[in-house]
Amino acid sequence: MKPDTDSSISQCENESQMKQSADTGSSYSCIPENRSEYEIGYFTCTSDYRDKSIRPRKKIKPGIVLIISSIAFVSAFSAFCMISELTHLQSGYYSPKTGATVILGLNSKPSGDEFLREDGTYTTAGIAKHVLPSVVEILTYNDITMSVPVGSGSGVILSEDGYIVTNAHVINNAKYLSASLSDKSKYNAEVIGFDAKTDIAVIKITTGMKKLTPAQFGNSDEVLQGEQVMAIGNPGGLTGSISGGYVSGIKRKIRADSTGFEMECIQTDAAISPGNSGGALVNMYGQVIGITSSKYVSSSYEGLGFAITINEAKPIIEELTANGYVAGRFRVGITFLALNEYAASAKDLPEGILVQSIDEECDIANSGIQKDDVITEVEGKKVNSYDSLMEAIEGKKAGDTVHAKIIRVHDDKSRETIDIEFKLMDDKSGNY
Repeated sequence: MKPDTDSSISQCENESQMKQSADTGSSYSCIPENRSEYEIGYFTCTSDYRDKSIRPRKKIKPGIVLIISSIAFVSAFSAFCMISELTHLQSGYYSPKTGATVILGLNSKPSGDEFLREDGTYTTAGIAKHVLPSVVEILTYNDITMSVPVGSGSGVILSEDGYIVTNAHVINNAKYLSASLSDKSKYNAEVIGFDAKTDIAVIKITTGMKKLTPAQFGNSDEVLQGEQVMAIGNPGGLTGSISGGYVSGIKRKIRADSTGFEMECIQTDAAISPGNSGGALVNMYGQVIGITSSKYVSSSYEGLGFAITINEAKPIIEELTANGYVAGRFRVGITFLALNEYAASAKDLPEGILVQSIDEECDIANSGIQKDDVITEVEGKKVNSYDSLMEAIEGKKAGDTVHAKIIRVHDDKSRETIDIEFKLMDDKSGNY
């Protein structure tokens, strides 16, 4: 049944328009003006005259717009930050007074290995990177709370399981110890052994499953005068400090200020302060060639420091690690004051060594010697100093008998000469 189109068709301008549509083969319908949009469905109103290449626009969803906007904002902000970072140091300072802009130009490091040189040695930065993990900071305490340190020093890691070498004077008389690694981890430490004569000590920390980074040790006999070296330690509590210098002298026989015993040392102008004691003196291959010690530092001259050669320290370190003491050490059993010609004259005493105290546990206490006696000869050789005493008993060992001559000055200034003999005592205490 045909739809009723009378009223619709009557709205067309003319019948020729309808006819024209039929002649051209196009479909054409007139929409009455009094029909609503929803009534168009009653007509088959299509026309082939429309451009089919033009498609109706699709509405963009708000969520997509938001995502695209966010990405664009982030990209723009990142680009701005990168440009700012590259240019802010070059922006300079503009002076309204002169109209000039002052710019301090900064340059990046040249490309290349900043830690290793072509000849196989490390740069100074390379030394810091590779050797610092093998150096520890040692703190000493008097109470079990270990809250307030009373002393500090440095140490060099010997093995993965926690053995560390340091100076004897660093840990001497300390009741409690701690050792801090380069990664800031801190552990309680125990004394394995020490030898005050050479100022060498070995301590140990327990780190559980954590393996430490032991130092590499070089041959100090191969050290050359003028060779570049670096001292690594913790001076003044400044953890992991490095100072550089050169080997000023080799095979220096230096006497410690505490014991008077001579050790073979490397002389260097690298700064060695009290906190450096027990630290490492390394060559530019990263090898430890000496153990620094403030006890071998000259207090009278600037830039004059010493490190015990590792070849000299090696047998002491090995024996302390194995036994906890150095075998063959002996003690006489006295403390004394050296009286050379001038000191003796000033005190109106004979030249020799003035006995100040006697160890009652030693055999010399049974020899008849007394405090304030002056030992003038030992084994037939005159003595008036530490060196001369050591020379007189050179070659002797614990248990050997020593003969000595003493002069006792009485209150009336009269002098009595007495011959004594005593045995040298085995000394495992580490004290000297």
